Amino acid sequence: MDFLNYAFMQRALLAAVLVGITAPAVGIYLVQRRQALMGDGIGHVAMTGVGLGFLLSTSPVWMATAVSVLGAIVMELIRWYGRTRGDIALAMLFYGGMAGGVMLINLAPGGSNANLMSYLFGSLSTVSESDVTAICLLAAFVLLVTLGLRRQLFAVSQDEEFARVTGLPVRALNLLTAITAAVTVTVAMRVVGLLLVSALMVVPVAAAQQLSRSFAATFAIAVAIGVTVTIGGTITSYYRYVPPGATIVLLTIAAFVLLSVLATPLARRRARAAAARRPAGDPAECAIPATRGAADEVGV
Repeated sequence: MDFLNYAFMQRALLAAVLVGITAPAVGIYLVQRRQALMGDGIGHVAMTGVGLGFLLSTSPVWMATAVSVLGAIVMELIRWYGRTRGDIALAMLFYGGMAGGVMLINLAPGGSNANLMSYLFGSLSTVSESDVTAICLLAAFVLLVTLGLRRQLFAVSQDEEFARVTGLPVRALNLLTAITAAVTVTVAMRVVGLLLVSALMVVPVAAAQQLSRSFAATFAIAVAIGVTVTIGGTITSYYRYVPPGATIVLLTIAAFVLLSVLATPLARRRARAAAARRPAGDPAECAIPATRGAADEVGV
């Protein structure tokens, strides 16, 4: 526990815990909406914000937040109105964001591509006190939205038409989800990195779905996995001198594989127990079609 004696590790661990909570909290809605790669796209756009922060000598975290939120709004507008050409527009937005970040940081006084590395793949030693303050404020916003509006967001993620019929402001909630995802990307970029944050938003949710179909249970398990792997990856990075972002993502994938292996016999046991409880002669229950994904199995 000697790593707790260092201020930079205290800051890194606090940031890691907040990232481990917020990333799966947003990711569960993105998985339900079949937008698992949205975080990756926002990460590309946020690179322009980081480069702009260096160019203007302001906080890269806050600048990346502003640019990624704007990018998320544009992405959502393209999804609404883009139709057949929407995928091309999104591709230009993503790659333009990445190219813009590289260009801007090279134009900044004393800037070079080396400055981007800690934002692309995460870094422990570069998490400053101002970064921690920004991460805490942004994480509070994410948790306020994902927990306070969980019923509305879940309804929209499951079936937009049904949510619209019930009177929910579907477009406003979709826009809020996109903005929250953008904020989460900037929360996580100092620990996991912009290019790897999407994995932490999606894989813990997919792993949790191996054990539970309940939305509440899936949410809790995903957050528990997120916190465990971010803390474990941060500590491993300190002792083994390996990149924290890559370590965290590999631990997350390992957790998914482990839970998938454990879930197989558990599912078989549940099926046998259900069959044993069913009275003789009763028709078998309808099975979920094989074409449906794991996200469809999550209940309220």
